[in-house]
Amino acid sequence: MLSIKNLCKSYHYAEVRQDVLHQLEFEMRSASSVALLGESGSGKSTLLHLIAGLDRPDSGEINFAGYPIHSERESILAELRRSQMSLVFQQFHLIPTLSILDNIRFQAALCQRFDNHYETELIERLGLVGQLDKYPHQLSRGQQQRVAIARSLLHKPQLVLADEPTGNLDENSSLEVMGLFSDLVKQAGSSLLMVTHSQAMAEFMDRRVWLHNGKLAETG
Repeated sequence: MLSIKNLCKSYHYAEVRQDVLHQLEFEMRSASSVALLGESGSGKSTLLHLIAGLDRPDSGEINFAGYPIHSERESILAELRRSQMSLVFQQFHLIPTLSILDNIRFQAALCQRFDNHYETELIERLGLVGQLDKYPHQLSRGQQQRVAIARSLLHKPQLVLADEPTGNLDENSSLEVMGLFSDLVKQAGSSLLMVTHSQAMAEFMDRRVWLHNGKLAETG
């Protein structure tokens, strides 16, 4: 489902080159979950952006669902992000002028992939039944993150990319939301690649990998 080979990425700051990823290798199968751990600044978010086609590598290959993400046309990448991927971040990126229900349906509407039964189940399990007519600013941070999770899963994408998805929540709320998130991802048949600094969050995943010196290594 996702294969990365010899991936390299560097940035230039004031004419100084900084290597972030160096000949990185990674494989991820369908309907699996992986926690991506590493020190701050190790390149975890950079890797997610490259997989999503939001940035381009210096060299190497990223193949997702049969598409060469590293060299694919922007129009194809946009369609893949719309229909086959979801991105979940610390900042919830809800649309302030849309109701909670319309925010949940937003990506599914873009790719015209609705499942009314699954929508009802997402809303119920994420505790959003009484919130659907409200707007994002009327919800707590924890509720907003639940809306973002529902939006990311309603169209049942092949791959969910999450960058510290519970980073703005307290520990108890993080554990509760993460438990729901991982369970709902499995139910959707999606794969989840999640950046986290928390070992507790990583325990929800099938695998844990550590990014250090531009390369990945499996952890226990």
